[in-house]
Amino acid sequence: MELGRCNGKGCKGWVESARQQILRHSTHFVFWTATRANFGATMWEVVPVVFPELECCTLCEHRCGVNRLAGETGVCRTTLPVVASATLHPAPPSSYTVFLAGCNFKCLNCQNWSISCYPDIDSGVRGFVEPAALAAECVDRLYSVEGMLIAADRIFFSGGAPDIHLPYIEEVVREARLLRPETMVNFDTNGYLTEESFERVMAFATSVTFDIKAFDDEVHRTLTGASVGPVLRNAELIGREHRDQLWEYRVLVIPEITDTQVGPLCDFIASIDRSLPVCFLAFRPNYVLEEHPGAEAALMEYCLGTARKTGLVNAHWSGHTGLHGTVSPSSDPALRDAYTNPAALLAAAYAARAGCVTHPRDCRRCQVSCGMRSFVPSRVT
Repeated sequence: MELGRCNGKGCKGWVESARQQILRHSTHFVFWTATRANFGATMWEVVPVVFPELECCTLCEHRCGVNRLAGETGVCRTTLPVVASATLHPAPPSSYTVFLAGCNFKCLNCQNWSISCYPDIDSGVRGFVEPAALAAECVDRLYSVEGMLIAADRIFFSGGAPDIHLPYIEEVVREARLLRPETMVNFDTNGYLTEESFERVMAFATSVTFDIKAFDDEVHRTLTGASVGPVLRNAELIGREHRDQLWEYRVLVIPEITDTQVGPLCDFIASIDRSLPVCFLAFRPNYVLEEHPGAEAALMEYCLGTARKTGLVNAHWSGHTGLHGTVSPSSDPALRDAYTNPAALLAAAYAARAGCVTHPRDCRRCQVSCGMRSFVPSRVT
């Protein structure tokens, strides 16, 4: 591929032409930047920024080993980093939040399903944004009048799951801190990173919001399609070794499914450090669980009481309560042979109705076309 060089006038047009050639002809020159080279003020060249680890992706504990740069997909179904949207957001911590498309979990309760199910469901995304351009956008919005009015003080990477786009995020953060060295960053994680990837996050993150879906492995697998072991390992790691970077653990309370997990999770967190921050989130009917009842305020108060009984001193709950729903699915006899936990069996019945055909749920070993990939809920709360 001949890109040539630009001399003098018209460099901007040449750079764009070169970029298009790169994107058309090479799967390895994905990230690029136009930089002033050593040839003088009027000479420019395209410098690729290559993330070779995406050629054999093992960023998360699925360790799929696929070549995402060549278009291969693993559990998360993503190839290149895609920004779904970005906006100022007042929810704690107040931030400029970047929502990245795709996820390595397939949660039945996902409230951001239109983002996490990308590319199987494309509800409209911004697409790939050059790291330097996204960094400049983030810094500009944080220091805008609107940003200051809501006291936004950091970039917040969310999704979907930002975990699967770690090299891209590292580059965005690097660029942002070239512009503003004091730039703070929050990383929102489901905890399913490898140990190596998790330590990379801790190297740049000012704060981490850490979701724990369940404590019991069967319940966690049924809800997410993945095992809970790596999540608990990383949850303990941040609690013991990176306490000051933990914004909070977040525990979603789903009636009759994860409400039974609150006690064991509180015991687990208390065994690490009773002062660790915990937020119980009230479930809202969403995605595959769109017909399931939302959490009541009394249940959330019960969770708070359970936390206090275990000695946790920094727990609270948040969210809208009392949203209507009914526990409706009846399980197929075959499902009863696959699950021993009643909460997991209930969740599995929802999953089966939405098209999941692998039970017990395990997205890593599922080799068939999953009906859940095209599932679109009729209700949004």
